[in-house]
Amino acid sequence: MTSAAASAQPRPAGATPPPLSTYRLQLQPGFTLHDAEQAVQYLAALGVSHLHLSPLLEAVPGSTHGYDTVDHGRISEQLGGEAALRSLAAEAHRHGLRLIADVVPNHMALPVPEQLNQPLWQVLRDGPDSPYAHWFDIDWTAQPGPSDAPGRGRLLLPLLGDRLGAVLDQLTVDGEVLRYHEHAFPLRPGTADLPLPELLERQWYRLAWWQLASAELNYRRFFTVNELIAVRVEVPEVFEATHRTLLRLHADGILDGFRIDHPDGLADPRGYLERLAEATGGAYTVVEKILTGPEKLPADWPCAGTTGYDALRRIDGVLLDQVGAERLILAYRRDVGDPQWADEAARRGRADLTGPDGELAAEVDRLVRLVQGICAAETALADHAPWALRQTLQRLLTAYPVYRPYVRPGEPAPLRAVADVEAAVADGDATAQLVRDLALGRLGRSPAKDEFCTRFAQTASAVAAKGVEDTAFYRWNALLSLNEVGGDPAHPGVKPEDFHRWCTYQEEHWPYSMTALSTHDTKRSADARARLAVLAEVPEAWAAECAAWTTAAGPCPDRSTAWLLWQTLIAAWPLSAERLVATLLKSAREAKQHTSWTAPDARFERALTDYARGALANPGLCPRIAGFVQLLAPYARSNSLAAALLHLTVPGVPDVYQGSEEPLYTLVDPDNRAPVGLGSLAVRLTDSPTDRMGDFAREKLHLTTTALHLRREFGSYRPLAAEGPAADHLLAFGRGPRVISAVTRLPYGLARSGGWRDTVLELPAGRWTEQLTQRTFPAGPVPLDGLLDHYPVALLTEGP
Repeated sequence: MTSAAASAQPRPAGATPPPLSTYRLQLQPGFTLHDAEQAVQYLAALGVSHLHLSPLLEAVPGSTHGYDTVDHGRISEQLGGEAALRSLAAEAHRHGLRLIADVVPNHMALPVPEQLNQPLWQVLRDGPDSPYAHWFDIDWTAQPGPSDAPGRGRLLLPLLGDRLGAVLDQLTVDGEVLRYHEHAFPLRPGTADLPLPELLERQWYRLAWWQLASAELNYRRFFTVNELIAVRVEVPEVFEATHRTLLRLHADGILDGFRIDHPDGLADPRGYLERLAEATGGAYTVVEKILTGPEKLPADWPCAGTTGYDALRRIDGVLLDQVGAERLILAYRRDVGDPQWADEAARRGRADLTGPDGELAAEVDRLVRLVQGICAAETALADHAPWALRQTLQRLLTAYPVYRPYVRPGEPAPLRAVADVEAAVADGDATAQLVRDLALGRLGRSPAKDEFCTRFAQTASAVAAKGVEDTAFYRWNALLSLNEVGGDPAHPGVKPEDFHRWCTYQEEHWPYSMTALSTHDTKRSADARARLAVLAEVPEAWAAECAAWTTAAGPCPDRSTAWLLWQTLIAAWPLSAERLVATLLKSAREAKQHTSWTAPDARFERALTDYARGALANPGLCPRIAGFVQLLAPYARSNSLAAALLHLTVPGVPDVYQGSEEPLYTLVDPDNRAPVGLGSLAVRLTDSPTDRMGDFAREKLHLTTTALHLRREFGSYRPLAAEGPAADHLLAFGRGPRVISAVTRLPYGLARSGGWRDTVLELPAGRWTEQLTQRTFPAGPVPLDGLLDHYPVALLTEGP
């Protein structure tokens, strides 16, 4: 292990070892901690070492995800409470399993009713004088204060259904509480008896029309979600208060590790991880860090690595026909008449989010105010027009190529951050130089300069997440499997040599980083993407089929949306009209071209809904769709099994998403977060090997449990090469001297070229057993048409 890896994983004597593998469970009222306990025996038999639990702290009632925390002081009662968590841990320990928990440090819910979040409730009542005021990232100077304290500011609450004057009659006073439908707000002491207009002007919050959020919001939030208000865990006492329960459970041996949600939203990700490592003695910790292109995880972060989207991109990419994907992209651009390439769509998505009317306009305006204050305090920096500052900031945020620069005030800026910022504002005018130097911390220290440096990075991460993954990836529909979290559709595919190089790097620097294929945030599950990947091997045939379906169904409301619709049907077939319509409407609203969450176009949405339902009700079209899916099936099966084996055997800790040990064809949330039937999976796990052959679901389950149980025997990674006319269709590597993984790439092209023919894989000395079929092979050249005749993959071990 290198020094960087060693420093990133400070495990003291007595600390529990890192996981061999994890299994992600989405806890919710429909699948509680009690249900998780019932699944422990099955998950132990499956072969994982740790259960990976979604957020545990008390969330908004009915929450199906848990990222909307309202109380850091207790384990969610709707999930079963702390007693149920301790019971789950005891049962897991009896079966040799440990627990990892998802941590949400960046934000809390702004819930309904609001008193569910007591720290925020007290801020609403007492304003900046509240002992909890420093918990939340609020710019008090951005809104005029109460009528008797205009200089102290107020918190904007943009949640009214119409302008304030239009809903005054819907506001009522109930004792010390102001009510608006299901909302409840505390009244500032001594104001309950005032006339309503005066009462409203005396509060520490300003109730406003929800449409004002993008322009006037003065609290930082999670991306563009107004209902999630940012928490300032960089303040030591806030960190301690918000982590006390989880740290106590770690100290008690209930929790052994942590997944950190959205670290890029934090003021100081490295500082947060350092504080967490100190508090836990170096517990196993991974971060939901999205790495873009060749970007690497900062080597000085004290964590085990990422949650695995970087692995997802490499695994998907090495199984994709790069040339075919590029031909498919050209066919898409011709059909929809779209001159944009994927990287141009990404830049446009960023620009739309940060423009004067964009959803992140308030965040950019806050940066402008900060720079104006800095300039006002230093004569040498004076006379930069607000409009010029705003244009420069928008240009920088639009062109910035990754999520954020990791610049810490008082430290030299990392070379990568310097290069990225300078490339984004290269024109050299005085305003651009000012913004660039402030973003890189080059102009010295002051509270305002430090805040700008930090807040620019936080804003950049929101722009990347919302402008690219939640805007551009819903607009650009050439091949949907490319539009995944951490994806790079402008550069489809990964060459085998680059895949091996990445695996070697990971083993050297981040050996305990997670690997993932499906998560609660993937837009399409691994098996859905495996189907779509086959389309890149038949680009012309797919484009023709897509056109034929459109002819059969009639003109679609939008040509790009037609590509989205037909690929969604391919990805998740068969699916109900409800699932299809929900996915299409969410995609269209996120794309923000014909409709959006903030300005829904009822006519477009109705036309899209009718079109989708009509396609599924078309008696001539559905059999054709089913037939095409059936034609793809053998190649999709090959891609799915290949991806699964790579996921489970490349360097890192595989995180198996609930239900994905069998074929799983889910779409964007909430479709991918529904409870799964682990009981039925447990029954199928006991099937005999002969029952599994030829049944894709049982084959994938068999592969998953076989690979998981072998992980203790893994050693160092070494690439292996096949020899023969079809050698490029095999990806193989050793894990130490006694384990070999081999998978088929581009199965349609392989079949079209005549199969494996005389292609062989050289096995080292010894006697080798292929674990999926229990057949044995001698050392030396093994013909691939024999090794891979039952499965398109092989997992070999040497010895008895």
